[in-house]
Amino acid sequence: MIMQPVYPMAIAQIRLWSFAQECDEIGKRITYVNLDKRAGVSKGWEEELFGLLKSYNISYLPFVPDAGHAKLLVMAENDKQTTPVVLTTEEEGVAFCCGAWLGGKRSVLLMQSSGVGNCINMMSMIANCNFPFVTLVTMRGDFGEFNSWQVPMGQATQPCLEAIGLTTHIAEHPDQLIRTVDAALYSAYSSDQRSAVLMSQKLIGRKEW
Repeated sequence: MIMQPVYPMAIAQIRLWSFAQECDEIGKRITYVNLDKRAGVSKGWEEELFGLLKSYNISYLPFVPDAGHAKLLVMAENDKQTTPVVLTTEEEGVAFCCGAWLGGKRSVLLMQSSGVGNCINMMSMIANCNFPFVTLVTMRGDFGEFNSWQVPMGQATQPCLEAIGLTTHIAEHPDQLIRTVDAALYSAYSSDQRSAVLMSQKLIGRKEW
């Protein structure tokens, strides 16, 4: 029997499909409580955010599966310009962003606050080599958290990122998010700055079992 090679893109497609299935299963068990929606505020900020990323010619969205980024990733999967790239660990995403930039492409790393601690050492490469860098971090442990294990890293996320040299912004509302991400992308690709935008649970909604 001759084994056929398994290509990286095929693996990525399988992982992305598995992620979609996982999100569907999680959605059956977890309720996302969006306070703005309770107050009658209509948003659609995910679409506006994705449009902003495209306006900056972002080619890749490397990510570790997280339900907070699910809508953004689905839009990227169905788009010809922006490609989601599944990672096995967040530090791979830092290296991917640097490599993409060397190849003439722009990328934005998507991760959850629980994964920030996994990539701090790798981020020293961004500072030493002066790479432009933007990451969007969905927060846990900062507002109405039900899982106590998410709290320590949630509280340490901003200090850790700032200690390694990233300018860190917190977005709690849709209009604030769009302005902040716009500023982070502009700074990155006009003056090689390094930024993290922390997407509060006030924005993405807290989880309830």
